[in-house]
Amino acid sequence: MTDLAAYAGLFLTAFIAATILPMQSEAALVGLLLADYPAWLLVTVASIGNVLGSVVNWLLGRGIERFRGRQWFPASSAGLARAQRWYGRFGKWSLLLSWAPIIGDPLTVVAGVLREPFPMFLLLVTIAKVGRYLVLVVAVSGLL
Repeated sequence: MTDLAAYAGLFLTAFIAATILPMQSEAALVGLLLADYPAWLLVTVASIGNVLGSVVNWLLGRGIERFRGRQWFPASSAGLARAQRWYGRFGKWSLLLSWAPIIGDPLTVVAGVLREPFPMFLLLVTIAKVGRYLVLVVAVSGLL
């Protein structure tokens, strides 16, 4: 595998993993780490892909509100009201859990629906995503 293909594959895997599509990027990162690719570059590529995937979720959240009254809309008005109350309680700081499986991706969509300002969204999601990959690298290799 060429270096470019390896990094492109990691980027794509991390990007898709951050969207609402089911995928995990950790295995790809660990595999490349064990193949002696530089840890700092793997963390950088995976983090950029994962953060950009979360930005797609935020944009979907921003645009989905206009379809709220449609019959096919995936969330009820009561469901959105619950999400708004929950986000109102924990607020933007809940985005620090955007790295977490199952709950992380919906959090980034809800942040868009509830109009979290983009700079704060980007900062908190970046901290969460980079932090997760750093912990993974340290756990696997013992050093960065």
